[in-house]
Amino acid sequence: MLDFNHRPKIGDQVTALIDAGLEAERAATPPRSYLGGSRLGHPCERALQFEFAGAAKNEGTDFDGRTLRIFAIGHALEDLAIRWLRGAGFDLYTRKGNQPDGEQFGFSVARGRVRGHVDGIIAGGPPDLELAVPALWECKTMNAKNWRETAAKGVVVTKPIYAAQIALYQAYMDGAVPGISRNPALFTAINKDTAELHHELVPFDGDLAQRMSDRAVRILQATDAGELLPRIARERDFHECRMCPWTNRCWSLPA
Repeated sequence: MLDFNHRPKIGDQVTALIDAGLEAERAATPPRSYLGGSRLGHPCERALQFEFAGAAKNEGTDFDGRTLRIFAIGHALEDLAIRWLRGAGFDLYTRKGNQPDGEQFGFSVARGRVRGHVDGIIAGGPPDLELAVPALWECKTMNAKNWRETAAKGVVVTKPIYAAQIALYQAYMDGAVPGISRNPALFTAINKDTAELHHELVPFDGDLAQRMSDRAVRILQATDAGELLPRIARERDFHECRMCPWTNRCWSLPA
């Protein structure tokens, strides 16, 4: 007789197949060959250098199927936010020609080795808001804890990597969209657990944008010269190091 008690549950089997498909899809995706503007606010320049150079990560630190599903849900929620804002009266452009298959708005500098793609550009808004346009729109999804903190304290305080991204994008998009760096960006955060929304205006921080641009130059120059940028910490148990996928490589090399 068949022992049905020891057969895998259908739910586990289906989920495993989905995750395997997602992981195979990611493995087949060519690695990024440039420094992403959304990453330059990361606190460790050496980690960014490893990322840019495509250095091998610690074993077991690649994104698993569950994490890839979380990323996909975030993208789907951003698509919903676009629909909600347009329905609320925002003239929001997310792709050239505002066509679903149009090219995403973005920038490319340093011979294509530093790039970024923006979530959207607001060309107009509901009259009562008196929103200065054109304005950058950036959207992030967060768990409840991170969302509550961001809603209470603001993105600049709680999520400096996002603040750096916003400043850099405002600076580099100004050539293609004149005036976008003059006007505050609209930042939207979606609570993935409760569907609560947080919106705030983020004024352009030119100093921050310059620091992030200078950081990109340092990473490119050091990598080209075969030089290793300093670690962020003196001890391996520093919290950023514990979470870093290049910890083993980093701490086996000179300081």
